[in-house]
Amino acid sequence: MLGILDGLLGTVSSGARVGLFGGIYSLAVLCPSIGVGIRRLHDINRSGWWLLIGLIPLVGWIILIVWAARESDPGANQYGSGPSPATT
Repeated sequence: MLGILDGLLGTVSSGARVGLFGGIYSLAVLCPSIGVGIRRLHDINRSGWWLLIGLIPLVGWIILIVWAARESDPGANQYGSGPSPATT
């Protein structure tokens, strides 16, 4: 959607993959995304530094996806209390 807006307003330079609005959006969601990733790693009792494993092409992303899909460790750990159980 932002790509269309960038194209209509002419804010994409030639050869650029991301325009002005797309770049601003990417920077705006970068810190919250890192924070959510670190919190998820803490839920499975891993350090937030493990998020850097995603810099390894393909293998790093696969490992992070598997860890993100894993169930949280029950109870508290060294990073604090676990997420509250879902109520249904």
